[in-house]
Amino acid sequence: MENKFSDMLQTRLKEAVAYVLAFGKWLLLAIVVGLLCGVLGSWFHHGVDYATELRGEHPWLIWLLPLGGLLIVALYKLAHTEGQGTNNIFDSIRQGKPVAFLLLPSIFFGTILTHLFGGSAGREGAALQMGGTLGFHAGKLIRLDDADLRTSTMAGMAAFFTALFGTPVAAAIFSIGVISVGNIQHAALIPCLAASLTALGVAEHMGVVPVHFSVQIPELSAHMLIYVTVLAAMCALLSVVFCETIHFTGRQFAKRISNPWIRALAGGAVVAVLTALLGTTDYNGAGMDVIAAAVEQGTAHPAAFLLKLVFTAVTLGAGFKGGEVVPSFFVGATFGCVAGPLLGIPSGFAAAVGLISVFCGATNCPLASVFLAVELFGGDGLLYFALACGLSYMLSGYSSLYSSQDILYSKLKASFDTKETEEAKEAAVK
Repeated sequence: MENKFSDMLQTRLKEAVAYVLAFGKWLLLAIVVGLLCGVLGSWFHHGVDYATELRGEHPWLIWLLPLGGLLIVALYKLAHTEGQGTNNIFDSIRQGKPVAFLLLPSIFFGTILTHLFGGSAGREGAALQMGGTLGFHAGKLIRLDDADLRTSTMAGMAAFFTALFGTPVAAAIFSIGVISVGNIQHAALIPCLAASLTALGVAEHMGVVPVHFSVQIPELSAHMLIYVTVLAAMCALLSVVFCETIHFTGRQFAKRISNPWIRALAGGAVVAVLTALLGTTDYNGAGMDVIAAAVEQGTAHPAAFLLKLVFTAVTLGAGFKGGEVVPSFFVGATFGCVAGPLLGIPSGFAAAVGLISVFCGATNCPLASVFLAVELFGGDGLLYFALACGLSYMLSGYSSLYSSQDILYSKLKASFDTKETEEAKEAAVK
């Protein structure tokens, strides 16, 4: 009996030591990754802001957008990173594929060039790619095994996303759930959250202000829940249109203009001419000022969401660099701002619901979307936002911003049945 108790005690002690060592390993790695992503993310944030300010002071730079496209093509060719992007980071996590380190400087400078000359793109695509690259190579440096290397890559994604947006919880949940929807990597939560919090502290110290919007949340009522339900359903459809337009435009550019140099010239010229015809730069760059006006002031041009979609599809389809998430914010916020009052929803609050609903439908990440809503708009509208995210996820089908994203479970029933999702993905490719 005494020997049995002693063996059990030794087993428990070994387990306790293993947990402590694992926690220490991940905490140390998360701090290192968070520091790297916080510093580089802050430089990147300030670089994009400076490029945007410079373009605002010199509007003629928009006519150099085709030249900017050529510079980006040359940069990716010199780095041997042509065709690489966010999907490569996803493949690294899901399949263990390596990530080229030179992807980091390629997307860093490529995105800044896109913003400098007026391309329509966001920043989070760069954040996921740079963060994932840093996390992957930090893990490689200390010789992590395959499974831990994937966790390290996710931690880098979360940290860099946080450095730019200041949303650590949403970034952590997004990173562990976006690769294979329905299969959340819970073991990666602490590494991702620790890296995110570290990056947040570094970014704030370096002058990056977290993204937050002031919005008036209406009191909870049955009729407002119904109005939000209708708006969320409309935004789910809009998220499908957004994703499919982005992918269709990219395929058409590649099919009709196979030469990347000419493709960049043509796409840059189209965006420059459209900007001149409209007489506004609202649809160039990320458009965070337009998003803020929609959410905080309740003002947006009726056609803003369609114009931003066209500008973004042409920019990314032509080979310029950036991301699709902030444009999805723009599309959702401006659409909600216009459509919400028609349903009886205050325009600013409707813009917030539209922003988070289109993001959710496009990324298929309802839990991360709910946390993002709380971090962006505060917790007073939690029930409204949770309802909107749930509906948008369910009604948006199997469209996705990321072609490498797997949706493992049916959206129509709680079962592990990939036949339905595979058929939907095949139809989307055709």
